[in-house]
Amino acid sequence: MNNIRKGDEVIVLAGKNRKARGVVLERVSADYVLVEGVNVAKKHVKPNPMRNETGGIVEKAMPIHISNVAIFNPATGKGDRVGIKEEDGKKVRIYRSNGAVIGAKA
Repeated sequence: MNNIRKGDEVIVLAGKNRKARGVVLERVSADYVLVEGVNVAKKHVKPNPMRNETGGIVEKAMPIHISNVAIFNPATGKGDRVGIKEEDGKKVRIYRSNGAVIGAKA
């Protein structure tokens, strides 16, 4: 069971985008995630007439290491660690600070 998944709201702990919040768009690998609006780089793209694509400078979200992000806890307004607890025979993720279930409707 992964601590951070696609669709989670996270906060950046280190780097040039420190304290920025965003939603995880994709797990690139076991150690890297793509976060919306974080670690955006400008890339030069060549035109491809076969695909009807124009060239130019494009902003692209680059992966960030999973150790540099923490799941955002709306109750405390800070980043939090993730714990795993068994409820009704199923494993659920919880916030370590207050024990609330992640993604549960309040």
